[in-house]
Amino acid sequence: MDLAINKEYVLNTAKELLEFNSPTGFCFDIMKTIAERAEKFGYAFETNNKGCGIITVPGKSNDKVIGLSAHVDTLGAMVRSITSHGTLKFTLLGGPIVPTLDSEYCQIRTREGKIYSGTFLSTSPAAHVFADSSSKKRDPENMEIRIDEVVKSKEDVEKLGIGVGDFIFIDPKTTITESGFIKSRFIDDKGSVACLMGLLEFMSREKITPKYTTKIFISVYEEVGHGASYIPSDITEMIAVDMGCIGDDLSCTEYDVSICAKDSGGPYDYNMVTSLVELSKENKLDYAVDIYPMYGSDVGAALRGGNNIRGALIGPGVHASHGMERTHYNAFENTIKLVYLYINK
Repeated sequence: MDLAINKEYVLNTAKELLEFNSPTGFCFDIMKTIAERAEKFGYAFETNNKGCGIITVPGKSNDKVIGLSAHVDTLGAMVRSITSHGTLKFTLLGGPIVPTLDSEYCQIRTREGKIYSGTFLSTSPAAHVFADSSSKKRDPENMEIRIDEVVKSKEDVEKLGIGVGDFIFIDPKTTITESGFIKSRFIDDKGSVACLMGLLEFMSREKITPKYTTKIFISVYEEVGHGASYIPSDITEMIAVDMGCIGDDLSCTEYDVSICAKDSGGPYDYNMVTSLVELSKENKLDYAVDIYPMYGSDVGAALRGGNNIRGALIGPGVHASHGMERTHYNAFENTIKLVYLYINK
């Protein structure tokens, strides 16, 4: 299938979004950027009370309203307490693979908006000092954050304005290679948000009206399970556009759009999944159908929230989820094309 997807726009958008700090519950700045992009393309944008964004794309028919969801909230951390020697203990937001945080740079944002830099470290950080520097378990109980300020006590840290409940932003280390790989933390799910922005750019540029009215739902609490628990009441079916899983007995790669038949919440709508598979086959997309054993999506949140919808889940294949993730532009393009085909079938 040949759609004139703007590769440069999609990759630039992905890079911009990935470099935003937006841990779950702190997505204010990034949502302003999404609103600006949607409105620039001529689509209405609104937010609900908890800060999720809704972009409305009018269709030729309102016989059904298709929802497309993706989330801009990421994994992160918060200040749990301040130690007597001036380091920070942290609590996790979502489920990052904690050992990957060891030696990672971060920023601490105070309630007043001041930013300080720091580093996640084991409490046995030096090989020349601690016999267990390599073997000590990397978890929140055995790790702390070293602040890049002259602090020697809890009181010194408090004087900086840092307190319990302050957000900690993890450095995403975003890199896009000439060979088309996107390497970064939090491709889950900013990669899919970039795909949906690429879809809007394409439809706006080509002046395409989809067959059915489509509402793109950008959620801000997906990583803690309730991102799309409440959605617009006119949505009749919903596709979560989230990351595809790679590894073990799964068939997805970093170049495919993944179609999930079942995750930890149970099977997705049979007819929707079948339609997605058939569209992929007919249009020669690179795709995979898989079961995600340890996964939940915005569609699951919407269903548990009592919304009367049918649901499915697709997304670009992402390697090393919740760690240092990687995918390829081909997976983005296959995802964009499948979404476009579905809203126009």
